[in-house]
Amino acid sequence: MATDADVRRDPICGMQGTLERHGRWFCSEECATEYARSLAQPHAGHHRRRWWLDPWVWVPLSGLALATAGSWWPSAAGAGAIYAGYLKKIFVPLLIGLLLGGLIDRFVPREYIIRLLSGPKKRVIARATLLGFLASTCSHGCLALSLELYRKGASVPAVVSFLLASPWASMSLTFILLSLFGAKGLVIIACALAIAFATGLIFQRLARRGLIDPPTATEEVADIRIWEDVRRRVRGYPWTAARLAADARGVLAGMAPLGRMVLGWVQLGLVLSAVLGAAIPHQTFMRWLGPSPLGLLLTLAFATVMEVCSEGTSPLAFELYRHTGALGNAFAFLMGGVVTDYTELAAVWTAVGRRTVIWMLLITLPLVIAVGLILNLWRV
Repeated sequence: MATDADVRRDPICGMQGTLERHGRWFCSEECATEYARSLAQPHAGHHRRRWWLDPWVWVPLSGLALATAGSWWPSAAGAGAIYAGYLKKIFVPLLIGLLLGGLIDRFVPREYIIRLLSGPKKRVIARATLLGFLASTCSHGCLALSLELYRKGASVPAVVSFLLASPWASMSLTFILLSLFGAKGLVIIACALAIAFATGLIFQRLARRGLIDPPTATEEVADIRIWEDVRRRVRGYPWTAARLAADARGVLAGMAPLGRMVLGWVQLGLVLSAVLGAAIPHQTFMRWLGPSPLGLLLTLAFATVMEVCSEGTSPLAFELYRHTGALGNAFAFLMGGVVTDYTELAAVWTAVGRRTVIWMLLITLPLVIAVGLILNLWRV
């Protein structure tokens, strides 16, 4: 029997659908538009996706080629060795992060999240930050969910905290950062969550003064007693081989689109890190991107131009830290991209309002710079 998650699965990308269009559910307007295009061109919808374009295929194959590049292309030995070293560090953590993302996609109902993110209390912001952390998607993946939460009645401050916490402090990113930075990865995650939480609290004050865009609610949020519902689901779970197999397939189905969303960006980050690490002298990093206020601002500007998926920029941030020892610059590089991501800002501008976007920039950028300067004092 098809579950609600199966019914709502996006027919284009396979992610959980949050927008109802054309009698189907989609994760974003882009997927809905692509589906409409396939309907308008009947033959276009029947062609098979080229299997070699799937990130689950081309990323491992290209990774194997790059890791062994030194054996067949001596000039690439340095970059290949750096790439192989990074791959050993993040391979298992990345798989764990994807697995957790699949479990959340399968077993955590979307209604739970919606139910917890309305109201003016500080605990709403705390919930939004925590749930954004658990959402385990990159910035583009969580954007549709964030806007859906807003449409359902979640407050603007909660949506902003959710949006900031989701891509840059997600479960998958947590494991990657821990594998690269060790215990300092926890510091980066904690600072990202702190900025998401602080921004939400400031937005609550702005909302009380009428300085941000008003909330909207086109539908009633379901009145769910979450813990009772969880206990009911656990007690009623049929521990049969058929159900376990179905749930295992559901977890894999949740992992697959998440992997397609982040694996290509991870590969891009690894390749850029390997090339930059092999080609750019250590002195150049120290001169331009070192632990100084100017180096921090240049790093932030670089992040604005380079912004990709968070999992992809993690290796780049570590390469920067490896050369300069500037933990604050690495943090600013990770945070600066999403804060100035034009795709995200444009979507929020359209769906929520321009005042929300302006305040996001005015609040988060100074916080990122301040935290970066403080972290640069940590020279252990």
